[in-house]
Order: sequence, then structure tokens, then C-alpha cells
Amino acid sequence: MKRILSIFLGVLTAIGGFVDIGDLVANALAGARFGLSLVWVTALGVVGICLFAEMSGRVAAVTRRGTFDLIRERLGPRAGLLNLAASVLVTVLTFTAEIGGVALALELATSVNYLLFVPVVGFAVWLVIWRLTFSLLEDVFGLLGLALIVFAVALWQLNPDWGGLLHAIVAPHKPASEDLSTYLYYGVALFGAAMTPYEVFFFSSGAVEERWTAKDIATSRVNVFIGFPLGGLLSVAIAGCAALVLMPQGIEVATLGQVGLPVAVAVGKLGLAVAILGFFAATFGAALETGLSTGYSIAQYFGWQWGKFVRPRRAARFHVVVLLALIAAIAGVLTTADPIKVTEYSIVFSAVALPLTYFPILVVANDPVYMGEHVNGRLANVLGTVFLGVIVVVALASIPLMLLTAAGQ
Repeated sequence: MKRILSIFLGVLTAIGGFVDIGDLVANALAGARFGLSLVWVTALGVVGICLFAEMSGRVAAVTRRGTFDLIRERLGPRAGLLNLAASVLVTVLTFTAEIGGVALALELATSVNYLLFVPVVGFAVWLVIWRLTFSLLEDVFGLLGLALIVFAVALWQLNPDWGGLLHAIVAPHKPASEDLSTYLYYGVALFGAAMTPYEVFFFSSGAVEERWTAKDIATSRVNVFIGFPLGGLLSVAIAGCAALVLMPQGIEVATLGQVGLPVAVAVGKLGLAVAILGFFAATFGAALETGLSTGYSIAQYFGWQWGKFVRPRRAARFHVVVLLALIAAIAGVLTTADPIKVTEYSIVFSAVALPLTYFPILVVANDPVYMGEHVNGRLANVLGTVFLGVIVVVALASIPLMLLTAAGQ
């Protein structure tokens, strides 16, 4: 019964944790401008995150060690440091976007300027990381994030032409009014949002936090192969709602309120209230994950004690790193930079860093010294190699497309 409950909660938290501020914004933006013609990118991203999250969870369960600990040992200090620098920069930028997202959700609920909430949100994030146990932290905010299912309900209530939606998904075409470069830029953004590096850092470190062993590999796979695809379906529902309500009116997403507008149209004020709860829970949960991931990566690389499974005094440097990252994220939001734009940039730069994140995972998952009988099988290696090629192409195209399209304008 305990194992069944663990699987059940793991699946639910994977669904709730998949859709963060990046996915909210990227899918709503894409839906409002391109309809469902970019759903294939979301599907590709879901397959990719499932593939590499399964590897990272299996590596953590077998070795009982964190990702960056293994990267530094397997690839050497210099390669590990390059990986660390890229991941920390991207994760802190994502952390900034998540803090801004929580503040925007509170602004949407209260009509009070989001900047006034930023210090309060920062303190709340620090307090939760400091005081709550890992399992409680993961389960509470993951489960509350399931309020975003209201987008699926809204999509149903909008009573679309389901055949037409399916055709738009399986036979995608670029709207005539959009340039190919802009279409590809948003494809890169969606791919980056689906495969944000912190997801695998948090997932693998969480496996160590929860003391997984090789016996828990099956639990890990259930969490990955059911939870992430269901989270991907929520992303498609968000894009679908935007395509049905915002696209015909020519409304481009510039605020979090516009992301939730289709829910208000389809379900009314109660539905919008549930959506706002989902926004808050998803972004707050992702803020916790990105903050912890910053501490995990640096502490693991330098061999410090880390994690919430030990008393804060024993992992003091880990908690100092998390606090410094939090201060940097708060300062970033308080510059008054548009949080939606920060989110867009964070997911594009995430795409740039993807090879440095996923190549080492593929290497370690293939190393019998670390993995023994649990090394990658032939299918995992073929898919991993193919996806690594896709990731490299996306990374190389990200910055040129951002410059060419003026960040999708």
C-alpha cells in the first residue's frame, strides 16, 4: 500500500510540477499566434524529458549520488565546471521568472501591483525551503498545481470542432501571416520550456533526498512515463484554449491575466479563481524547485553536504547558496523588467544550455562502472543519441532565431 501511495503521489506531483511559468507563457503565446500547429514540439519535448528524466532518476537510484557529483567525477573538473556555470546561470534566470510568476498570480488575485508582493514571495519561498520536509514540499505544491486541470475543463466547455483541432495537431501548418523564422523561434521556446534543465536536476536530487535505491526504479519510471505526459496534455489544453479564444480576436499574450482569459470566458469567475490558484501553486512550486536546484548543483559539484534530508546546520553552505540565488532572483524582478519577457528569455537560454545538461546524463547512464546491470539498453541509447542531436540543433538555432525575430516580435 505504501508503494502504491508513493506511485500515486509521484504521478500527481509530476503532473502538477510540469507546467511552470515557462510552460504557461510559452503555450499560451504559441496558441494565440499559431493555434495548435506547434503541439508537435510540445509532444517532442515531453518524449525528450521523459527519456532523460528516466535516465537521471535511474542513475540517482543506483548510485545514490547527485548529478553534478557524478558529472565532475566522470567528465573531469573543467568540463563539470562549464556545465555548472551554464546550468546555474539558466536556473537563476528561471528562478527569477518563477518569483515574478508568483507575484503576477497574486496581482491577478488582488489587483495589487506585483512588485509589492516580490519581497513577501521571496521570504515565503525561503521559509518553505528552510522549514518544510522534502516530501511535504513536493506533494503539497504539486497537488495544488493540479488546479490547472481547469484549462482542460475550459477547452471542453468551449465546445470546439474536435476534428479540426486534431487535424491542426497532426497536419500542422504555419499561419500565412507569420514568418517561418518566428514560427521556428516559438518552436524553440516550447522545446526549451518542456525540457528546462532544472527539472532533471531536481528529479534526480529528489531521488537522493527520498533515499531511492535500485528497487525504486519502477516507481521512478511510473512517475516519469505517466506524470510528464499528463503534464504535457495540460500544456496542450492551455495552447488549445488560447487558440480558440485569443487567436480569433488577434490578442497576443502579454500578461498572466491573458493566459487565464479563456478560462474566464468558458467557465466563468469560479473557473478563473481555480486557474489563479493553479498559477500560484505551479509557479511557487517551480520557484522552490529552481531555488533548490541551484543549491543542489553547486553543492554537489564542490562536494559539500547538501539537501533537506540533513539538518540545515550540517548543510550550511547549501542553504547559503539557495539564499544568495533567491536574493539575486528577487533583485532581478525588482528591476521592473517585464516578468513575461524574462520568462521568454529564460526558456530560450534554457534551450541553449540543453546539450550541457543532457550529454553528461547520457554518458553516466551508459557507464557500467556506475550503473552495473542498470546501464542504458539499446532503445534508450538510440533515442538518447537522436534526441541529443535534436538538442544540439535547437541550442545552435536559439540565439540566431532570437536575434533574427527580435525575440518573436
